[in-house]
Amino acid sequence: MANHKSAKKRIRQTARRYAVNGARRGSIRTAIKKVEAAISAGDKAAATDALKDAQPMMARGAQLGVFHKNTMARKVSRLSAGIKALG
Repeated sequence: MANHKSAKKRIRQTARRYAVNGARRGSIRTAIKKVEAAISAGDKAAATDALKDAQPMMARGAQLGVFHKNTMARKVSRLSAGIKALG
């Protein structure tokens, strides 16, 4: 257990950051699932709108280090390709 004031502060910061990152990770995953669901349903308009909503969230998650930037780039690319294939 932490004995120093700075170590106790780090524990508080880590817990707060863990909660924020977890919420962000969950919302990004939900947004990705919405795009995938629209693609599998064959609804190009809904998939395009869902990707427009998801893409900034994914970029922000990569920027903040919640997900690796290449992971998000790969997912955006694959989702875009899936939407393009519907046309």
